[in-house]
Amino acid sequence: MSTRSLIKSTGIISLATAASRVLGFIRDILMAYFFGTGGAIQAFFVAFRIPNLLRHMVAEGAANSAFVPVLSEYLVTRKRDEYWHLANVLFNKMLGLLLVVVIIGVLVSPIIVRIIAPGFLTDTGQFALTVNLTRILFPYILLIGLAAYAMGVLNSLKHFWTPALAPALLNLSIIAAILIFRHDVSVTTLAWAILIGGFFQLFIQMPVLYKKGMRLKIGGRLSHVTAKKIGRLLIPRAIGATVYQLNILIDTILASLHWIVGAGGIAALWYSNRLIQLPTAVFGISLATAILPTLSGHFAKNDINSFKKTLNFSLKALFLIMIPATAGFIVLGSHIVRILFQRGEFTAYSTMITSQALIFYSVGLFSYAGIKMLVFSFYSMQDTLTPVKTASLALAMNVVLNLILMWPLKTGGLALATSIAGIFNFLALFYLLKRKIGRFYEEKLALFLIKVIAASALMGLILYLGSRRFDSILLTKGLPFNVSFMVISIAVGVVIYFAILSLLRVRELGKFVKWVLRIQ
Repeated sequence: MSTRSLIKSTGIISLATAASRVLGFIRDILMAYFFGTGGAIQAFFVAFRIPNLLRHMVAEGAANSAFVPVLSEYLVTRKRDEYWHLANVLFNKMLGLLLVVVIIGVLVSPIIVRIIAPGFLTDTGQFALTVNLTRILFPYILLIGLAAYAMGVLNSLKHFWTPALAPALLNLSIIAAILIFRHDVSVTTLAWAILIGGFFQLFIQMPVLYKKGMRLKIGGRLSHVTAKKIGRLLIPRAIGATVYQLNILIDTILASLHWIVGAGGIAALWYSNRLIQLPTAVFGISLATAILPTLSGHFAKNDINSFKKTLNFSLKALFLIMIPATAGFIVLGSHIVRILFQRGEFTAYSTMITSQALIFYSVGLFSYAGIKMLVFSFYSMQDTLTPVKTASLALAMNVVLNLILMWPLKTGGLALATSIAGIFNFLALFYLLKRKIGRFYEEKLALFLIKVIAASALMGLILYLGSRRFDSILLTKGLPFNVSFMVISIAVGVVIYFAILSLLRVRELGKFVKWVLRIQ
């Protein structure tokens, strides 16, 4: 793929991701209005955890990193009909596996709920509702798994727009269901809306596959040497891509223990995590996705020096965005949550517990996207084992820290444990990558990081003092801190941050601006 095509494809993916995230926020605002952080929405969030976990395992990175390279190679080296034969084998293997998972999941749903929400056992009504929702939602695993398969095939054929657009249909389906049934909406309505959205995620890609030449044949041979190769690639990459979601799942299990962390913990973690995912997806993952082909090209040419320079610059770009975002969330987190969500059933108490989780999640913000970038660096060198090892250690650390921090800090402790485990995973990957490729200008990276932290901290302090003064003035006049004031605060913060960086003579700032303009 040419540089121009790569930039265009990256832009398409980023645009579609941003659109999906915006729709996701509209969806979450509506859910917060109608359900708040009450027992019903917590049952829904628990029921959706397992299919959501598989979505991240299969759709977000794992399918592309396993399917696309092998299918692309097959497309170049083999005849077209052989390529489609392999695609059919993969479809049938996934269809069979996913059907088994769905059937078993529906049958053992009560056991699953007992495991992932042990706190619900004290409320028979909430437990029964969660089991029912889990049974409704399990078929979504089949739909999203096949949608991920279709995405992998289309991406190998260098068609990106339709697969990138598909996730937005899920959010549209939920939004439509809430608005249509707004006078009598229930969490069961949301569950059926997810199934409809999953169907459309798959259906929208099928005509494109047919146009490209695919003719699905159900049944037939399931064995194929190349399909086995894809399976060997998929498993470690799926595990590596899912560690953050596994941390969230563990948080959900412990947040269900309401007699320890307080009421509404599961919902608070859900809403705060959705806010954290915005900068992570739009900036962090998009940046990591953009540099993967470049890193792979450098490694294939044995140009390790260029590999190091690209990685060094990319980490600087990541720090440049994520660290000030952390400062912004810490200072303005409660205002952000209140403005976005506090209306209807989402009370002041809901705002308090959600903003607490948001602040502690934001501590590890840079690491969530940084892990993806470093993992992709290992993938570009065809090393899939190292990220799995560090992810496993981080997962164990998260469990231990959760059990320690959940008592004094409640839901905030669960979020902080996830952040600390994420930072550990990032540092471990960084250290192991340095051992693998040698030093890659860490002194310059460290100096840059110090300047970014200093600028972010000073920006955060000015925003904190300004917001306190602003709040007192508004309070005397009986005015709320609304969207306009929030936008002004963020704009002022951005100006202050970049002004401080300029005073600190951060030379990379100009290079980063040129890079951003280049990919537009």
